Parts: sequence; structure tokens; C-alpha cells
Amino acid sequence: MKFSSRLFVALQWLLPKTLLSDLVGALTRVEGGALTHFAIRAFVRAFKVDMRDAEQPDCRAYPTFNAFFTRALRDGARPIVDAEDAFVCPADGTLSEFGTLSPDRLVQAKGVDYTLLDLFDGDAELAARFEGGSFATVYLAPYNYHRVHMPCTATARVLRHVPGELFSVNALTAQSVPRLFCRNERTIVVFEAGPHWLALIMVGALNVGSIELVLPGARPARNRPHGNQPPHVSQALDGPTLARGAEFGRFNMGSTVIVTASRGCLNWHESAQAGLPVRMGAWLGRTMTVGSHRR
Repeated sequence: MKFSSRLFVALQWLLPKTLLSDLVGALTRVEGGALTHFAIRAFVRAFKVDMRDAEQPDCRAYPTFNAFFTRALRDGARPIVDAEDAFVCPADGTLSEFGTLSPDRLVQAKGVDYTLLDLFDGDAELAARFEGGSFATVYLAPYNYHRVHMPCTATARVLRHVPGELFSVNALTAQSVPRLFCRNERTIVVFEAGPHWLALIMVGALNVGSIELVLPGARPARNRPHGNQPPHVSQALDGPTLARGAEFGRFNMGSTVIVTASRGCLNWHESAQAGLPVRMGAWLGRTMTVGSHRR
């Protein structure tokens, strides 16, 4: 590993990551007029962002950098696979890792893994629903579309917010920091999908201003619980039911979303390959009709 890479990882252990992230989050919400528009245009040029995909392609239409960052897509920019058994990718980004939980471990990076129980913050009941199941990890770079969508139609049953650290979640840090996704702040929503269980886990990261969910009473998270929910407590939900492709939440800067599915829920699509770019709404797997769960 290069010295600059080692230094980047080492500094993350020392820097006040939450303070820095809150500062960046505040700055991205400043209505800076011409300065904001200059910053947006510079970002678009530097990262080659295709604004033709945006609902509003004019950089001058965004009052803040965060409004640009969380921009909506135009209709048809991300066609949702409409096959009855389709389990689609929840976000634009890179499919970092995917596979089977064997028996309860997830791959973080080559040679680095972590437990399902740690990911669910010690909630053994929630973790047990996914033992022997499947997982996929999608990394959203800063230049990606930053809204997360449902991979299949499902009903929200459990919400859990986990305060934590805010390490970067890029490939370098994932390879270097053990249990990265279990250290970082994250919001977990468990869904009931027919006879199966599904979880979408939004993992916070360095410079992530907040995590927002499209759920009743779910407020932006920044190392604090949603609404009146205390940390480290799972809150029962009675919906809503969100259709495949519906917006689930958004990151206000780049981060990672982890999908877990219960045993027998899905088979991976032949196009799924770790390390390759993915687009929201495209094939990720096929749901199965067999299997059962216990409430």
C-alpha cells in the first residue's frame, strides 16, 4: 500500500469525523448563489456527471449543493426491470461484494469479513432472520445518483438506527478497517416480502451530511435516532408497503447500501459481478417462491 493511502486511513482514526461531516453537511446546504452554481459546474466537469439523466439538467436550478447532490432523475432514465420475479439493484454505484451468508458472515473486502449479528447491532432476533441468506453491498461514489430504491415490493416491519463512527467507505478503507460497516453509523429497515425477509441498511460515511428515509416519522439521521426512537432499540413498523423501484431513502453524500435477504429468497442474476458498476433498477437477482419465515 502506498504511503499516501496508509496516511489517508491512519488520519481517519484521529480526525473528528462526525464534526467534519456535520460541517460539510452544513456547507452543502448554504444557498451561495453564483458560488454554489460554480461549485456544481466544477463538480460536474471533474466527475463527468451526465446531467442529461437529471430531472433538472440545468446546474443553475439548484439552490444548494445538496439539492444538486440528491437530484431526482428524469422519467425513464433508470428503467425498472418489470419481470414478476425481478430483484433489482437498489442504487447506482459499484457492486462491491455479494453472495451467500455462510453461515452468518458477510464479505467486506477480499480477506476481510464481519458477522451478521454485528451488522444488526447485536439484535439476535433480526440477525437470525437472515442466517444462511444472501447479501449484496453497493458503494455509491460521490458522483453517483444518491437515491436508494426498493429491490422488490415489500412492507416495512422494523426500523433500527445505530449511532457510530463515520469512516470513509471507499475500497481502500474497506480493505483496511476491520468491521467497517459495523463501526459506522447506519439505519436498518427490515421488510416483509411475501414469505421472505429483506433488509436495507444505509451506512453512513465520512462527509455524509445525513441519511433520509421515505418512511412516516423517519427524520434525517446524524448520529442520533429517528424521531423519538432511542438508539440501539428496534422499533416495530406497520408499513408502508413500497413497490419495486420506489424510492426508499437518500444519502446526502456518497456512502454504501447493504441488502440482505432471508434464506431461499433469491438467486443471483447471471449479470451480477463484484467490482463492476451497477445501475438502479437493473437485474440483481430473481426472487424465489419457496421458503418460509417466522415472525
